[in-house]
Amino acid sequence: MRRTPSSEWLIDALALRVSTDNDLPLAQQLYTTLRGWIQGGELEAGRPLPSSRRLSKALNISRNTVLAAMDRLLAEGLVVSRRGSGLYVATLPLLALPAAPPAAEVVEYSTRGLALIDRCATLSSQHTAFAPGIPALDLFPHAQWQRLLRRHFHQADTAWLAYQTLGGLPALKEALCDYLTLSRAVRCRPEQIVITQGAQQAFELIVQLLTDSGENVWMEEPGYGGAQTAFATAGLSITPIPVDENGMNPALGPASGVSPRLIYVTPSHQYPSGVTMPVPRRLALLEHAAHHGAWIIEDDYDSEFRYDTPPVPSLQGLAERAAVIYVGTFSKVLYPGLRLGYLVLPDALADTFRLAHARLHREGHYPAQSALAEFIAKGHFSRHIARMRGRYRLRQACLRKALAPAIAQGLKLSSGHAGMHLVAELESAAQERALIEQSHAEGITLSPLSRYYLGQPQRFGLVLGYAGATEDELSTAGHWLGHAWLRLQGGGN
Repeated sequence: MRRTPSSEWLIDALALRVSTDNDLPLAQQLYTTLRGWIQGGELEAGRPLPSSRRLSKALNISRNTVLAAMDRLLAEGLVVSRRGSGLYVATLPLLALPAAPPAAEVVEYSTRGLALIDRCATLSSQHTAFAPGIPALDLFPHAQWQRLLRRHFHQADTAWLAYQTLGGLPALKEALCDYLTLSRAVRCRPEQIVITQGAQQAFELIVQLLTDSGENVWMEEPGYGGAQTAFATAGLSITPIPVDENGMNPALGPASGVSPRLIYVTPSHQYPSGVTMPVPRRLALLEHAAHHGAWIIEDDYDSEFRYDTPPVPSLQGLAERAAVIYVGTFSKVLYPGLRLGYLVLPDALADTFRLAHARLHREGHYPAQSALAEFIAKGHFSRHIARMRGRYRLRQACLRKALAPAIAQGLKLSSGHAGMHLVAELESAAQERALIEQSHAEGITLSPLSRYYLGQPQRFGLVLGYAGATEDELSTAGHWLGHAWLRLQGGGN
């Protein structure tokens, strides 16, 4: 529904249309403009009109002119008078609106734009059972967070209202530095951190500063669609590097040809396969990057959620002078709408990225960053992560229980030792496609594994998010999926 304008906006809009330069009388101009807005729905039923005195003064016309226009609107039933209160827009019968005229021409988008539009087809707003990458929004400490936000907005420094070039609020960078050093063995100082509006903006900033169109980037295959989109729409040439049980295997990269400018990896919990890159493979990857003179982008998107294995040190922390750019986000550990992420940059890049970020994106949200700094510093953040880790373990178990009949008949699930999703392996593209089509009728979100491949898919399956759904939702959806899979196998009713 179109939002009704305020009295001040209405007067300003009338001032643009009622003019002595017009050949029509002023009363006719005022009447015609208001009649069109009322009949067109811009002024909704019950909307009070400014008084004749106020309109006369604001439009610099005589009150009699205003009254003449209002009398015509009253006579035609377009407005009604309420004793002692003034004039209000009348309730009118709905009129059939004319069909929109056909587009005059087809819009010609850029090659970069067409690539972006093509990838928008994978976006989904159905945050139900199995939607990947959605945290437990129902369990977020909303009341506590709202109290923090209100206080930090109320106490906000006036300087925070201006443009910023600090690369993020210093207090947040300090709190984040302490957290990353202790929990992820990241080597950093606050000056190396740049706060962004999520990981996607971090990818785009890296691409802008470190690559030219046509340069090569190594990408996990299968891999994260957001990173694929950032690289493809920037005009980079993407070389898919196969993922095995130890993550990206750099030994399977091209033996000859153009060296990569960037190497993108999710070593702590490969997305979407879920495998963890062991230290020997990480060291091999660092060696390959040094050989090619490439920058490694380490996307550590949900490493906080590990259930039965000890954490592996970050790739960035393994070598003091390695060319690794560490990317993190609060979208998975808190909530996506917060729109806060960060880069941990080598010293040689930090100042340049900070200034470029300020120029391109006009950093801000300092009161929210201040609230988040306190949320981390006072231990609320670590307690929330611990609480979610326990709950996600239960939700994964609930999903496995619902799928148990299918698992007993051969359905294979990923280990689930970390993260917020499982991968169910399928035998063929036809089976994957059939389950996706059936899920639509049930209102269930299923993400095909084949979607994450840049080249010809080598495996088929379903990426099953469990963190953002309740146990009841997971049980219902899991039972449906298990029975649907059994029917395709010929083993269910």
